[in-house]
This record gives sequence, C-alpha cells and structure tokens, in this order.
Amino acid sequence: MSTPGALPPHDSASDRPLWLAYGGACLLSWLLYVLAGAEFQRGLWQLWEAVYQATLSLWPPMLLGIAVYPWVRMLQRGEFSPAGVAVLHTVAALAFGVLWQVCEFTSAWLLFGSDHASAVLMQTLLWRAIWGVVVYAAIATGFTALLQTRRARSAALAAAQAESALARAELAAISGKLNPHFLFNTLNSLIALTRKDAHAAEAALMRFSGMLRYVLDSKRSAADRVALADEVEFVRDYLALESLRLGSRLHIDWQLDPATLQDEIPPLTLQPLVENSVLHGVAPRLKGGIISIRSGHNAMNQGLELSVEDDGPGCDPAQLDERAGNARRGIGLAALRRRFAIDYDGRARMNVRTAPGAGFRVDLWIPQ
Repeated sequence: MSTPGALPPHDSASDRPLWLAYGGACLLSWLLYVLAGAEFQRGLWQLWEAVYQATLSLWPPMLLGIAVYPWVRMLQRGEFSPAGVAVLHTVAALAFGVLWQVCEFTSAWLLFGSDHASAVLMQTLLWRAIWGVVVYAAIATGFTALLQTRRARSAALAAAQAESALARAELAAISGKLNPHFLFNTLNSLIALTRKDAHAAEAALMRFSGMLRYVLDSKRSAADRVALADEVEFVRDYLALESLRLGSRLHIDWQLDPATLQDEIPPLTLQPLVENSVLHGVAPRLKGGIISIRSGHNAMNQGLELSVEDDGPGCDPAQLDERAGNARRGIGLAALRRRFAIDYDGRARMNVRTAPGAGFRVDLWIPQ
C-alpha cells in the first residue's frame, strides 16, 4: 500500500498516455506554426518554407521538453520548500532557453555555415530567451499538474484501501460478537437438555456439530456472502435443537419465497433474529409462541426482504437503543445494524417494530 500523499511508483506503461498527449501537443504546435507562416496565395514554395521554418524552430523545445518530465518528477519527490522550488524552476527555465538557442545555432551552423548561424542568433537572442521561459513554464506546469493528479489519485486509493481494511476489521469484530453470543446460548440449551434427556442431548450435539461448522466457516471472512438457503438450513437446525428443549411450545411459520433462496446475505444474519424471538418471545411463556419467518422480493427494486416476527410480549422500543449496554435484545440487533451500515454502505435497511404486549418484528431489506 502506498503512503498517502506520495507519488506512486514509476511505471513506464502508465506514462504511455502522457507521451502520446505530449506528442499530440507538439504536432498541434507545429501545425499552427506552419499555418501562421504559410502564404498559400504565393504558391507551394511558401508552404515548404513555412514547414522548414517550423521544423527548424520547434525541434529544440520539443526535444528539450522530454527532459523536463524527469526534472519535474525529481522536484516533486524532493524535500524542497516552495521558495526553493521556485528558484530551481527559474534556473531550469533560463537553462532551457539557453539550450534552445544552442540547438538552433548548431543546426543552422551545420546547414548554412557559421556566418548565417551567428546572424540568426543575434536576431533571435532576446526572443528565444523569452520564449524559452514561456515554453518551459507551459511544459513544466503540464507535467506538474499530471504528477499532482497522480499523487491525489494515489492518496485516494491508499485512503480507500485503509478504509476497506478498517471496515473488514470492524466486520470481523461484529461477527466476533455474534458468534460467542450464539454459542453461549446454544450451549446453555444443551446443558439444560442433558439434565432432561441424555439421548436427545446426544442427537442435539450431533446437530450442533454441523451448526458449529457453519459458524466457523462464516468466520473465515466476515464480508463473505452465503445463499439464503444455507442460512435457512442453519436456522432449521438451530430451531430443531431448541424444539428438543421447548417441545410443543415452539411453533414456526415458514413463509419463504422459493425464488429468494439463492439470494445472498451476510452469514449469521437471520439466526440472531430467530434466536432473539426464541429467547424473549417463546421460552419465557408457559404456552410458548409462534415465530414467523418470511422472505420475498421487493416489487420495486427486487431487493431481498426478510422478516422475523414473534407474538411474544414485545418491549419498549427505547430499550433497543444501541448505546444501552443492557438492551433487552441489543447485542444481535446492534451488531446487525452496524454490519449492514459498513457492509452495504448504508443501502441495506433494518426496521424494528415492537411495543409492550404487541410482539416483536424485525424487517430486513438487503440489496442484491
């Protein structure tokens, strides 16, 4: 992972679009120079003369401009103050102008001799110096903007990677809250069952081993998804174990749309809601209760809709405040709500409807 604010490692492949753009800008400048100097009404000879003048005048800055890129990159990587950078750019601009004149003088001397080269130099000395500074400034500004853009992109990528790592760590912590919560309550049920029926407890332990495998698999990656059918099978095993303890007091009303069974959800999404209903809506009552588990697709957006409802005593909604450490059903609900907020960027929704004496219902909407 790159350090935020640092230039990304140099990659020659990533520079290909840069040099294509630079070549295109040079070609455009050359064409504009030709068009500015050509007098088409005077014949083809004037056009060739404009081509010659454009080529002779522009090849030095175009060639020297290539060297500006590593120079600007070095300044970006160096620990220079703004004043120091300004001084270095000033020196480089003057050197750019001098080298431009040296290149132009050399080419003129090779083509037409020293007298012609000297005459051209005296005529263009001041203007070439000024244009050298202007052209260097334009090229250096373009390369600096490109490098700053890359730095900003690299910093944004590093920040996104850090945020993703933090989210995954928090998801793992949330999953770590759900798993011991489930295991503790299930083991308590098994202990109670061993006192009543040893043979039933043995069968329950075999079923519990399969459930434990599902829980351990889900801990490998808290951000993974499982098919709703797998979660439902896990919940069925859990309810079968609880029915050994509660007997006929536990009634389950399954209303699952077969079209939803292959939809994906985070593991241990449905089970904590069912467990809450068993522990708080059914187990404390002598006559037991009914738990309704439903799934379907939202007609508007085709998201997965899940609901778990019991006909138990319900509770005061104020008891569900996530900040309350002793919330009646707070551990599972608070962890699920936080997991949805992180894992789905706030797109998943959870709604709780309850009141004293009015049962308890949790509705989930999970995007697909």
